[in-house]
Amino acid sequence: MKKQTRIYNVIFPIWLLILFPQLLVYVLPGNLIIDCAVLWFTLLALKHTQKGAVVKKLWWKFWLLGFAADLIGVAWMFLGWLLSIPFEDWWTDTLRYIMYDPFGHPLAFLWTLGGVALAGVCIYFFDRRAMKSCEPLDGRQRHIAALAMAIATAPWLFFIPAPL
Repeated sequence: MKKQTRIYNVIFPIWLLILFPQLLVYVLPGNLIIDCAVLWFTLLALKHTQKGAVVKKLWWKFWLLGFAADLIGVAWMFLGWLLSIPFEDWWTDTLRYIMYDPFGHPLAFLWTLGGVALAGVCIYFFDRRAMKSCEPLDGRQRHIAALAMAIATAPWLFFIPAPL
């Protein structure tokens, strides 16, 4: 029996893009809107006076770096699938849940959580680096904004089970 691979993105599963590539028109702006909204509301909570200038300067960096971080998380998920190839029985059955149903086995849940956490950590460090050139933000505000972006925009939808 041939195994199928399911990999996810921030907005929804990638397999949906393979079936309906025209949905990319909605995914790209959807990610952009989410990234900008999280940054905006974080700056609002920080009572920052130059929200518009900061968002205008950082939106495209956060957007592209978010996709890069998601790809790192996807690579982690793919690694779990690759690990299942040479093994049989218990190990294979456990790891196949990583790509299909992370709630189907505790190890699959932990592996998926690791992928989400890895992507979130990457988002934090990528965004911190992107904000180095943003003078309206001080060090504390950069840390809080990067942390908010990492938590809110991590690929939590990795946990959505894929249809078989």
